[in-house]
Amino acid sequence: MGQAVTWLLARWEQRGCRVATALALAAVWGAAGALPVAPAGAASAAAEDAAPAAPVYTRARLVSVEMDASGNATLVRLKLLPRAKLPFTIQTFRVVNPGLLHGISQGAWVQFTARHIDGENMLTSIRVTAECKRLEPCD
Repeated sequence: MGQAVTWLLARWEQRGCRVATALALAAVWGAAGALPVAPAGAASAAAEDAAPAAPVYTRARLVSVEMDASGNATLVRLKLLPRAKLPFTIQTFRVVNPGLLHGISQGAWVQFTARHIDGENMLTSIRVTAECKRLEPCD
């Protein structure tokens, strides 16, 4: 039935029968008991409210940590794995909580999450992980 209605509506549109098209659509929706489709944004918003998304961790190697005058970490440079498909592999992140880097030495392999806040990449979490060997699957 859907294909026949679509064909019929297309034919009516070609002949300039816009009122007839609108009436036909109303009749089809009423006969089929169909409701107008909700906007895509409403469906995605409902899905987001249902379950929070799990954080996605990115693997990298800690290259350097920049300290401020009081000895707190302010910037961290992370070398991303080549399969991240970025044109550059070392990215700089601002550290909001210097306690995140406690016990993590330079050169360590890490998994981290970050967010883009106020025009800067902010490190939100970081943890030490095993090295990801080349050509072997990582968790």
